[in-house]
Order: sequence, then structure tokens, then C-alpha cells
Amino acid sequence: MEAVKQRKFALHWQILIGMLAGGILGVLLNMNGREHSITLQGSDAGSFSKVEMQDVNGMILITSHAGTEKQNDYVIGNSPAYSLITHKNLSSFQKDEPELYRLFQEHGRSWARWVSDWTKRLGDLFLRMLKMVAIPLIVCSLTTGVLGLGKADRIGKMFGRTMAYYLCTSFLAILTGLLLVNIIQPGNRSDLAITVATDSVVKSAEPISVMLFSQVEKMIPTNPLQALAEGDFLSIISFTLMFSLSALLVGGKTLATVRDGAQAGFQVMMKMTMAVIALAPVGVLFLMLNATALNGTEVFQPLAWYMLTVLLALLFHACVTLPLIVKFLARRNPVEFARAMSPALLTAFSSASSNGTLPLTMASVEKRAGVKNETSSFVLPLGATINMDGTALYEAVAVLFIAQHTLAEPLSLGLQITVALTALLVSIGAAGIPHAGLVMMVIVLQAVGLPLEMQGLILAVDRVLDMFRTSVNVWSDSCGCAVIDRFSDGNTGTSAT
Repeated sequence: MEAVKQRKFALHWQILIGMLAGGILGVLLNMNGREHSITLQGSDAGSFSKVEMQDVNGMILITSHAGTEKQNDYVIGNSPAYSLITHKNLSSFQKDEPELYRLFQEHGRSWARWVSDWTKRLGDLFLRMLKMVAIPLIVCSLTTGVLGLGKADRIGKMFGRTMAYYLCTSFLAILTGLLLVNIIQPGNRSDLAITVATDSVVKSAEPISVMLFSQVEKMIPTNPLQALAEGDFLSIISFTLMFSLSALLVGGKTLATVRDGAQAGFQVMMKMTMAVIALAPVGVLFLMLNATALNGTEVFQPLAWYMLTVLLALLFHACVTLPLIVKFLARRNPVEFARAMSPALLTAFSSASSNGTLPLTMASVEKRAGVKNETSSFVLPLGATINMDGTALYEAVAVLFIAQHTLAEPLSLGLQITVALTALLVSIGAAGIPHAGLVMMVIVLQAVGLPLEMQGLILAVDRVLDMFRTSVNVWSDSCGCAVIDRFSDGNTGTSAT
């Protein structure tokens, strides 16, 4: 009874309530507080100036009249009705028309825009906290996973096969997501007028060969400490992998010390990450209020297509790609294998945590599916840390959705390849905890220069999609067990008695 009383309101319900509250408040504010106008007496006798200021589809429209002799139209953003003078942003407007900008700041801040500005600042604080925990979480979780493999001379073959399977299935998942997001184009099915960071992203496009070699160079850091300070995740992941494997080769007390330190760091970072994620309901409320105060109900329109794209991609990977692998590589009946794994899959769906489901996954794959203990004890713990098919797919689709929704031009093939490689490498370091993909997506967005604040749209439906992608993660781990078990020579782990 005491444990029941201490149970908190489920996080996904808190996030849902925060999303709905922010959306409803924003829509009401958008309907009743988006316009403001003021008439000022002109400096010349017999003349007048009218400064009318209103928010139009997220833009600021300012019209200034001085008597009947002169009329100037100033538009911030794009508008078919006003095209005489266009300012891309407030900074440009302030530089070119300082007096009108001063009038706008003093008199033209509608309640909708005022609330939107402040909720954006508060929501950005939540995004900064996500960035704060991302890199330490990658280092600790990845080190713990690699060091949990055991002695290097006993894991060579199985490690190679397992990593090959994980990389291949994750890459297939990413390709599935990229294919569907380019076909469905969920981000282009919205009329939201958002033009952020277009120039910086488009100009960053380079030839594919140069871009790929640049990624290889980043995987060999000249200064690992500098890479940590600058948040260069490619360098961080590669160095962490090399450091962990070297610790396995050294062995002895050194290995034990490194393993204990990594496990302690992982526990601390998981605690810190969960504390940050506990703020997600408030962060979602602010970010959703920021989005809907200016855009109204239209902000929800692209989410349906976005969710449909993610779910279709996850469904294809889980029901077509992975069953084919089980059928032809593991030589098992995919339907029977899925039925055997159903307890673990349902638990993963409800908990949205692959780490929390791990004991049940191991029990199901051994006792219900007949996979040897020496295989499951090696493959599943590693998979719970570095095999994130659903997360990698989700990150790729989400970033392409944000790009379509934000940019005037589609991402080039080179940048989409960068998204694929980034999502693949980041998913390796994603801890198997709820909303880990949300933390890792910050790095994928940074890799192609997209605005982090657009993640607010994704947050609104993250919990629902998290349940589906976690199930795909666990399903892929289980399929990997079946594949590795068939090719295993049985020299790793301890056999079940």
C-alpha cells in the first residue's frame, strides 16, 4: 500500500496534459490577443501617422501612413499583399528602420507575441538542459556497454557478428525512414510561415566525397578533451569506443577501476537525465504555447502526417525487414518467434524503456524462444545500449521533418547522408531509457545546422512515438539474438543448466 501511495502520476500523462494545456492556451490567445494598433499624432500641423501592427501567420505587419502624401509598407517575413519592402527578421528591420522598430517595440507587442516570446525563452532553458546531459550520457552509457562484454579474446567473433548485425539493421531502419519521409513530405504539408537559419544550412552543403571524408576525420580526434568541450560527438563516440576496447585489452585492476567508474558515472548521468526529463511536461507546455500563440491550431496539422510517417516506417521495419532477417538468416518462423517474444514487446511498449525490459527480454528469448544463454547474455545487454533501430529511424525522420518544415529548400543528398550517419552513430550511444532519443536528437539537429527550438513540435507527440520505437528496439535485439545464436560457436558466456 505504501508503494502504491508513493507512485507518481505517469510521465507520459504529465507530458500529454502539458501539451494540451499549452496548445489550448495558445489557441485561445491566438484567437483573442494577436492584434494591436495605435494612432500617433504627426509632427507636422494637420498631418497624422497611423502605425498599425499585427501578427499575421507568425509574421509582423507594420503599416505607416503620414497624411496623404506618403505611404510606406513594411513587411517582416513574406506576404502576398505587401511586397514593397521586406525584412527577413527583426534585426534587419531594426537596422534599416530604427524609428519604426522603436514604435513597434513600444506599442506593437500583441499579447500573443509577448507571451510567445517569453515562453520561447523558458522553453529554451529546457532545451539547454537536454544539451547539457547529452554528451556525458553518451560517454558513460557507451563505456559501460563495451566494458560489459568481458575479456577481449573471448568476444572477438561474437562481437564482430553482433556489431555487424546492429549496424546493418540500424542503417536499414534509417534508410526506410528517409525513404518514407521524402515520399510523404510531412513537413511540406503545412502552411506555417517559418524561415529560420535557411542560409546557414543551405550554404553548408558540400560534395558527398568531401563530406564523408570530413566525417571520417572527425572520428579521429586530435584532442579528446577539446572534443568533449566543443561537443563534437563523432570524436567523442569514436574515442570512447577505442578507450573502452583498450581497457578490455589491459584487463586486471585497471579494467575493474575503469568499469566501476563508468558504471558509477552512468548511474549519476541517468539520475540527472531523468531529473531533466521530469521537467518535460513544463518544457512541452512552454514550447507548445510558444508555437500555438502565433500559429493557432495550424501547428497541429503537420503532426498528424509526421506521426503517420514515423509509424509507417517503424511498421515496415518491424513487420517486413526484421521478419525477413529472422526467416532467412536465423532460419526461424517469424510469427512464432514474435509470439514467443510478445511479453517483452508488450512490456517495452508500455514502459518505453529497453533497459527496464531487459530481464523479461532475456527470459522470453531463452525460455520461450529457445535461444542459448551464452548468446542472450552477450547480445541483449549490448543491444539495450547500442542497438536502437527505432530510435535511429525516429531521429532521421524527425530531423528531415524539421528541415522540410523550416527550410525553403529541401536538404541536399549530402546533408541527408550526414543525417543518416549522424543518426546511426548517435543511436549507438543512446541509453535505453525513456525519451533518450529526445536527448540525442539535439546532436543530430546540430550536425546539419537546424534550429533546436523546432524540437518543441516533436516533443508534443514524443511519448506516443517513444512507446512504438522502444518496441522496435527490443524486437531488433531479440531478432539479433536469434541470428547470432545460429552462427554462434558457443564460446562466450555461461550456458544455461
